[in-house]
Amino acid sequence: MIGIDIIDVNRIAELSKNTRFLTKVFTQYEIEYFKAQGNNPQTLAGFFCAKESFAKALGCGIFAIKLTDVEVFHDNLGRPLLKLYNKAETLLQKRCTNLSISHTSNFAIAVCVLN
Repeated sequence: MIGIDIIDVNRIAELSKNTRFLTKVFTQYEIEYFKAQGNNPQTLAGFFCAKESFAKALGCGIFAIKLTDVEVFHDNLGRPLLKLYNKAETLLQKRCTNLSISHTSNFAIAVCVLN
């Protein structure tokens, strides 16, 4: 299955000013990474797209899982990877995930492929 998502970075930039939004959508690790990147909204937009594309690849949409049960992190080479918790982990059922995130100053996009 393949999931894809695109979002306007300005939308996430506005939402990122709201602490409730941050803690509802992003894990503590992701929030700390965002801060370490100078509060760059492109970072959060990419993370948000990754979560949405994963949910779409599962075929369940974002309302079937908590967004904080899907965490984006990077390996030593900077490649984005997903760490799953709770229901998101259960729904995946040991399938392999491949993730790609890209962004410009205006848009972020992510593609998630489940094998």
